[in-house]
Amino acid sequence: MIPYGRQDIRQEDVDAVVEVLRSDFLTQGPVVPRFEQAVAGHVRARHAVAVNSATSALHIACLALDLGEGDWLWTTPITFVASANCGLYCGAKVDFVDIDPKTYNLCPEALAVKLKKAKEEGRLPKVLVAVHLCGQPCEMAAIHELSQRYGFRIIEDASHAIGGQYRGKPIGNGSYSDITVFSFHPVKIVTTGEGGMAVTNDDELAERMSLLRSHGITRDPECMTHEPDGPWYYQQVDLGFNYRMTEMQAALGVSQIERLDAYVARRNELAERYDRLLADLQVITPWQHPDNYSGRHLYVVRLQVDAIAPSHRAVFQSLREQGIGVNLHYIPVHLQPWYRQMGFRSGDFPEAERYYAEAISLPLFPLMTEGQQDAVVSALEEALVG
Repeated sequence: MIPYGRQDIRQEDVDAVVEVLRSDFLTQGPVVPRFEQAVAGHVRARHAVAVNSATSALHIACLALDLGEGDWLWTTPITFVASANCGLYCGAKVDFVDIDPKTYNLCPEALAVKLKKAKEEGRLPKVLVAVHLCGQPCEMAAIHELSQRYGFRIIEDASHAIGGQYRGKPIGNGSYSDITVFSFHPVKIVTTGEGGMAVTNDDELAERMSLLRSHGITRDPECMTHEPDGPWYYQQVDLGFNYRMTEMQAALGVSQIERLDAYVARRNELAERYDRLLADLQVITPWQHPDNYSGRHLYVVRLQVDAIAPSHRAVFQSLREQGIGVNLHYIPVHLQPWYRQMGFRSGDFPEAERYYAEAISLPLFPLMTEGQQDAVVSALEEALVG
C-alpha cells in the first residue's frame, strides 16, 4: 500500500527525543520555547504558542478573540471539522461560505455577497477562519479588505500550509490576519506526533493564548489580582485548559523544522511531476496561483465524472484495491450529521458539494519515489477505464 501521507523520521529526530527523555524535563521545560522560537522565526511572526493539537490552537485562538455566545464564526465547508467546531466550543454559531471552484478555498466573491446580506440582517461574523486547503493560501488580501469593511477578525487555518508563501511572504507572518494556526500531525509537512501552534504579532493575543493553554494559571505577579502569598504562589485568572505540548513533541519539532524548506520543495517537485503525468487523463489537476508558493500538503484531483464510465466511488475503490492509499479531503462539514441537525442541508453550498462528488487525494509525501508515483498514475489510469 502506498499511503496518501507518511512522516519522515530520521536518526537525528530519534536522538533529539531521547535527549529529552534523559533530561530533567518531560514537560514545561526549555525545548517547547525553543520550538516556538524556531517556528516564529521561520514564518516571521512575533509570537508562537505551542499546544497539543491544531484543534486546541483553533480553540484558544477563538477565545483570545473573545468569540462567545451569540457570536458567529464563518469558515469554508471544505475543511476538517475542527475549523468549524472551534466556534461551537466557544458557544458561538457557525456558518459557511462556498468555495472558489478554481482554488477550492473559501471564495472571496461569495464572502462579499454573504457579508452584504448579513449586515442587512444584523448577523455579521465576529471571526472568519480562512483555511489554506492542500497548502495553497486563500486570497488573503481580499479577505482582509473585507474584514476592515465589515469588522470581523481573521484566523488563518494553515494546518496544511507551513513553509508556503503568500505574495512572497511566509504564511503565518500576520500581514492579513490576527492569528495563524499550524498542525504537526504525522501526515502534515513537519510533525511532532500530535501538536499544533498559534502564531501572532499581537502581544495581548499571545499572552491570552499562553494563559489559556495551561489552565488559565499564572505565576507572574503582574498578572495577579492581588499580592502573592509567597514564592510558591500561583493564581487561576481565566478558565483555561490543559493544552500544553510536551518536551518530547517539541524536540521532534525542533529537529523536523530544520528540514521544512526541503520537504516543501520536494512536495512541489512531486506535485509538478504529477501535473505532467496526469495531463492526458480525464482528471482536473490542482491549479496553483503563480504569485504564491503552496506547502503542497495534499494533491487533489477532480474526476471529469461526465467523461468517464466508472463512478467517483468506483474509481476510489479501484485505487484502494490496487494498493493506492487514496483519501478524500473533505466531506463538506455542513453535510455532517451534527451540522445537519442545525439546519444545514444538501444544496446549501453547491460548489463545495460538486467538489466532494469529484475529488480524490492522491499519495504525496517527501519520501515518495518516482517509481511509487508512476504506480499511482498507472493505477489511476486503469481505474478511470473501469
